Amino acid sequence: MTDILSGVRVVDLSTVIMGPFASRILGDLGADIIKVESPVGDSVRAHRPHLTKNISGMFLNLNRNKRSIVLDLKTNDGKRALERLLETADVVMHNLRAPVMKRLGFDYERCRSIKPDIIYCAGYGFGADGPYAAKPAYDDMIQAASGFAALSEELTGAPAYAPSVICDKIVGQAMANAILAALVHKFRTGEGQAIEVPMFEVSVDFNLIEHFGGASFDPPRGKPGYPRIRSAERRPFKTADGYACILPYSDQNWQDFFIFTGRADLQVDPRFRTIETRQEHFGELYAHIRTEAVRYTNEKWIAFCEGADIPCMPVIALEHIFDDPHVQAVKLFATLEHPSGDSYRSIRSPIGFSHSPFRIRYHAPELGEHTDEILKELDLLRESPQ
Repeated sequence: MTDILSGVRVVDLSTVIMGPFASRILGDLGADIIKVESPVGDSVRAHRPHLTKNISGMFLNLNRNKRSIVLDLKTNDGKRALERLLETADVVMHNLRAPVMKRLGFDYERCRSIKPDIIYCAGYGFGADGPYAAKPAYDDMIQAASGFAALSEELTGAPAYAPSVICDKIVGQAMANAILAALVHKFRTGEGQAIEVPMFEVSVDFNLIEHFGGASFDPPRGKPGYPRIRSAERRPFKTADGYACILPYSDQNWQDFFIFTGRADLQVDPRFRTIETRQEHFGELYAHIRTEAVRYTNEKWIAFCEGADIPCMPVIALEHIFDDPHVQAVKLFATLEHPSGDSYRSIRSPIGFSHSPFRIRYHAPELGEHTDEILKELDLLRESPQ
């Protein structure tokens, strides 16, 4: 069994979700993640419910495969310990605003002076060259600024936030991808580099993948937006006993759906014959599904759709995901015992590697659990910064 990033050390100064999600990805790949925390600790530790006083349910899986060291970077001892730690690191990452890191004494130039080949990954709210650079940033704020929230306005009459910290997680993945690319460059050339990952710009890019639309052209050939996604009729459909996603997609899917629902007239309607002609008529098509969906149970819809190779899934509530037969078959969750003595539900990495299977090397750490261990590695135990 080989950990892909075995031997790579990442010093993670980030907190909350975005940065810790990025370092979790790297930790699951085998990197040695040193989670540097203030004496107060990452604020996610305080969320409820708790496993222990300093480990919340959210913290448990987000911060596995990491070691926690407490350093007070406002003190000389804390700064000295971080400097020694950086001497041993391949990557340092954070999600603090640039002026804060400069005041602490750990901007890119300073870190590069300590370790010339360091990879320095900064997750900012906004790119450093724009007028928003000094703004703080949180997921709701980025959803509002990047177009996510506005997409709901034409559907419901008001902007809305997705019920998920979607921008934090998108940008966390972008940070992990950027660090992996920089590591490849470093292994090839011996060079480190600074990486800027701005939440706003990454989220705009992510949002426009399908929504560029007519605005892709200069001059524009229409307004931004993907018509199917922007249809007010796009929704989980009420069935006889629940809700389901019923999604005819290909030309043949729609033909089979019209036959099943007894609408021979729609089979020959030129508006619905090809994907090109359907583009402007998704509202009418989805309204037809909505009308028909209540006639049958979820089981009946799934049986028909699977027989016709039409995408279809029941709407599954969060609390029922754990009992889903596919989730159980692929062993996505396992019940583990934390060193504290309590059991918890762990979700494995959903990515599978044939030669590098997922494993948990460290359970989510208590605040500062590995401080002495790491200071011993650095020959700094007698200079403890706490």
